[in-house]
Amino acid sequence: MALEFSRAEAADAEALAQLVNSAYRGDASRLGWTTEADLLDGRRIDAAGILDLLAESDSLILACKRQNRLLGSVHLRHAAGQVHIGMLAVSPAHQGQGIGKQLLQQAEQWAARTWPVRIFVMAVIPQRRELIEFYQRRGYRRTGRIEPFPKNPGLWTPKVGGLCLELLEKPVQQAQTSLNSGDY
Repeated sequence: MALEFSRAEAADAEALAQLVNSAYRGDASRLGWTTEADLLDGRRIDAAGILDLLAESDSLILACKRQNRLLGSVHLRHAAGQVHIGMLAVSPAHQGQGIGKQLLQQAEQWAARTWPVRIFVMAVIPQRRELIEFYQRRGYRRTGRIEPFPKNPGLWTPKVGGLCLELLEKPVQQAQTSLNSGDY
């Protein structure tokens, strides 16, 4: 059955928050390979945070559904010729089926159609080697640029010290070449 991709609406906020949290935090996230449960306690985002992202002018959340069932999502934010790709999430019960690959491909295509884009950027916790390798197989390269891990004690608390984010990048030309050559 085919996956359907659409721009998320405000009515999707609660379901999106539940999906993202299930993919990254808590015991439910341990069913998949994208869990951050050993690194952070709490939630990744709440419905109010989703609504804030949807309200931003250069921001969108792409939803992935099959038969009207939400299976994945990704947040895109445009600024100065860059599109930041974040919160790529797939339901833990549906991980390992290629949905994340298709969702990332669709995110790149949507971004390139929506905004003038030179480069895709994402921030990944460096301890998540398997996640970095997933993105590297899709053409993202490690930049070595490190940012502090955001603080939001209302939603999450670190379980380990030294958390930070490493920036990964992928030029748009490379993304279009990958799409044309079928690397996905």
